[in-house]
Amino acid sequence: MQVPSSTTAVSAPGKVLLAGGYLVLDRQYTGLVFGLSARINVIAQEIRTSQGVQLSEIIVESPQFLEAQWRYGYHLAHGNGGIKLTQLQVGTSQINANPFVETTLAYALTYIIAAAHLKPSHAFAPARLTVLADNDYYSQPHSATSTPSSPPSSSSHHRFAKFPTKLKDAHKTGLGSSAALVTALTAALLTHYLPRAAFDLATDAGRRVLHDLAQAAHCAAQGKVGSGFDVAAAVYGSCAYRRFSPSVLAGLPEAGAPGFAPALAGCVGSDAWDTEVVKVTKTAAGATTEVRMPPGVALRMCDVDCGSQTVGMVKQVLKWREADAAASRALWDELQARNEALGAVLSSSSGDRKTEIAPAVAAVRELVRRMGAASGVPIEPESQAALLDALRDNVEGVHEGVVPGAGGFDALALLVRDDEATEVRIKEFLARWSREKGGSVRLLDVKGETEGVRREGLEQYEGWIA
Repeated sequence: MQVPSSTTAVSAPGKVLLAGGYLVLDRQYTGLVFGLSARINVIAQEIRTSQGVQLSEIIVESPQFLEAQWRYGYHLAHGNGGIKLTQLQVGTSQINANPFVETTLAYALTYIIAAAHLKPSHAFAPARLTVLADNDYYSQPHSATSTPSSPPSSSSHHRFAKFPTKLKDAHKTGLGSSAALVTALTAALLTHYLPRAAFDLATDAGRRVLHDLAQAAHCAAQGKVGSGFDVAAAVYGSCAYRRFSPSVLAGLPEAGAPGFAPALAGCVGSDAWDTEVVKVTKTAAGATTEVRMPPGVALRMCDVDCGSQTVGMVKQVLKWREADAAASRALWDELQARNEALGAVLSSSSGDRKTEIAPAVAAVRELVRRMGAASGVPIEPESQAALLDALRDNVEGVHEGVVPGAGGFDALALLVRDDEATEVRIKEFLARWSREKGGSVRLLDVKGETEGVRREGLEQYEGWIA
């Protein structure tokens, strides 16, 4: 495939918060988060123009969906406000805003000119950024053509399917697409526009800059300062995570406002970030273990395709915690201890603790159900609990499972024997369950993996980039 040498591709993984839902909102506690093999990919290419023609335009497109292209003009805002974006109309269609894309562009481009002390005219050649998401991020069936030129016979097995819907109407599976998008888009922009001496994704310093910048952009795009575990997983992969203090971003002006550029440049990489991302832990005996699945055990995800109102659930749990401080504190402390015990079982390097997985997960589930009952929030709904119990008790090779993250009806995470026979048994069981109980539950292709953001070779995107 012939592509320009200036073309850059990066990807960031999705996430699953296996243990630490709700607790991860508080810096006193941690979450056990795993990266996933489902990735958001971003390919950055320079837009070639005719000699003498100058453009100040950046195009972001998601060709898997209908009408998913966003064009932006950009200029330098007054008063050190950084880069200000203006969304441009695409053809005759109405302007379709995408706050995650627009905010990420504003933050990344502002950081580039502020950190490198460049003027926009010197820093940014016009660029096209193509976003490709692995199929498991979305529940709905895809269309008969999975690439622009592929035959229908290969449609359902292609990594990047075409979906017969607009992006805003797609049914997500809850794997953290917005955090992976912001992280991958930020990484692609930094890699594309900055020399490797100024930003290198493969270094600790580069990932630190990416983490801080992506966290800031993601919080701004979603309109609140979240715990950030999803962005941390997108950058670093599987880890034990302790959130940053919300005060880190408290003094940051809005993008484009006076003083935004120097404030952002001073914030990213500063000592104020108190995030803790632990990928390797020490045992009591002094040995080191990586945060990962034991040998022969896979983390698999089931799509339930119902969806939950996560924001409302979080508010209700925090309201209960405030109203019953002593009881909730005791429960959270015990749940933290059980979460850490589960992490120790999973991180066993020899894999000789597999028989401890089921009781360790069951102990966590017990307290999660108790928290749900006390707060009036369906963190592990009865229907999900019944399905998890049935899988554990009736399907050989299934150790246990949880309703991850904030809980509800989005997805299930299973810890299973890592072999094809177990996968077949799970799929057959879920097909029967769906027929008998109604609804649709299916095993996703995605698996847990430890690696975070990375640069990618271009050959896998043939047919999607010019």
